[in-house]
Amino acid sequence: MSKYIAALDQGTTSTRCIIFDHSGQVVASSQKEHAQIYPQPGWVEHDALEIWNNAQEVFLGALAEGGLSVSDVAALGITNQRETTVVWDKSTGQPIHNAIVWQDTRTDKICAQLAEEGGQNRFQSQVGLPLATYFSGPKVKWLLNNVEGASEKAANRELLFGNIDSWLVWNFTGGFQGGRHITDVTNASRTMLMDLRTLNWDEDILKIMGIPASMLPEVCSSSEIYGKCTGAFAGLPIAGILGDQQAALFGQTCFEAGTAKNTYGTGCFMLLNTGKELIFSENGLLTTVGYKIGAQSPVYALEGSIAITGALVQWLRDNLGLIKNASEAEELARGVADNGGIYFVPAFSGLFAPYWRSDARGVIVGMTRHTNKGHIARATLEATAYQTKEVLEAMEQDSGVTLKSLKVDGGMIQNELLMQFQADILDVPVIRPAVSETTSLGAAYAAGLAVGYWKDQDALRVNWSKAQEWNPKMNVKKREKLFAGWKKAVTRAFDWIE
Repeated sequence: MSKYIAALDQGTTSTRCIIFDHSGQVVASSQKEHAQIYPQPGWVEHDALEIWNNAQEVFLGALAEGGLSVSDVAALGITNQRETTVVWDKSTGQPIHNAIVWQDTRTDKICAQLAEEGGQNRFQSQVGLPLATYFSGPKVKWLLNNVEGASEKAANRELLFGNIDSWLVWNFTGGFQGGRHITDVTNASRTMLMDLRTLNWDEDILKIMGIPASMLPEVCSSSEIYGKCTGAFAGLPIAGILGDQQAALFGQTCFEAGTAKNTYGTGCFMLLNTGKELIFSENGLLTTVGYKIGAQSPVYALEGSIAITGALVQWLRDNLGLIKNASEAEELARGVADNGGIYFVPAFSGLFAPYWRSDARGVIVGMTRHTNKGHIARATLEATAYQTKEVLEAMEQDSGVTLKSLKVDGGMIQNELLMQFQADILDVPVIRPAVSETTSLGAAYAAGLAVGYWKDQDALRVNWSKAQEWNPKMNVKKREKLFAGWKKAVTRAFDWIE
């Protein structure tokens, strides 16, 4: 048997390949950033061809770093930024437009028009999602309506649509020379086009959106052999696909109903495993597929999606120049005793869970002459923790589950000030795993299960271990006062966009 499993993690800001061994340890990795394209305020795009080129480059880079060849790898798993939408010509492999990124808000009018009949939750009972700019379906509709000739080409079966997972698999398996056009249930559940019960595309919604079914990928499980790579990676099976947040849930071995993880990346995403039960939220959360392993029944999840967390630290660096690198945010925040009474609500592209307010915009409130850059840095970090608390409260109300601890992963978990404040404001222990690359690990696990590299999910549980735990230290009165201030600050962000 080949010695290793490779995972390709195609994220919002970069693409990374990590190669893991049987104990789930990192053997080699390679990473490359791609351009963030902002054609106008609220619009965010990526060059899908750049992403495809980077994917090949980092895979070759990881093999080179480990001194490995393709034959040393048993399978490839793919995890990806979800909802980011690519439409391409199936005969040439050329995208008809830049990929429209999940953060993009250009579909706000489309969503408002769709909500005129049935409201924001018009399709929730089928797809588990509110009508929001976040999801892929309205983005496809926008592309068909706004790219010259697109609707005619789509009607003539000349175009294909997919989230980034579909785009990569199609290219890896041959592209216009026989590439497989597929997706997995987790990515399909983020399009607003898939029925959560049948795990098939909803014909009624497709008709309402004006999207031809011929554009859509075949929906598969999250763990099976989809096909084999061609070109430089010829013969290597692609055997796992999970949207990035579901991959982190799987990588954290949250296999039992009632277990949860929170990923601190560009945005922040908390998922709670609800088992085989579909729970439709009454508190602003998303109902999604957690994962589906081969022929097994799907496992569902509740998700709280927060648009801006790590991106807010990047904003301090890139837009304001307050820091030179992300790690300086913690140092700056430690220079003050508290937030100085200020709150930073980062509604740069509206507010996601639990509000779903596209009319909201970012605000900093409570400033006085006493306020300095240390307070702004501290309020920046605290914003992530407050938003997470709002999502957790909604999750507990929807599910009836009281979380006893929270497993965390993502880049921001290296910030110990934030992790301690998170434990304090949630009043539960926050636990960091020994292997923090849980998104890539989840994709590797899904692929490894499909090819027999790991026997079963029990074998994956053995790999998980705790690296660090933060326990709450804040008294109840202070916690309640701080959170009440946050709730008040959030209301100041509403109704900014007419």
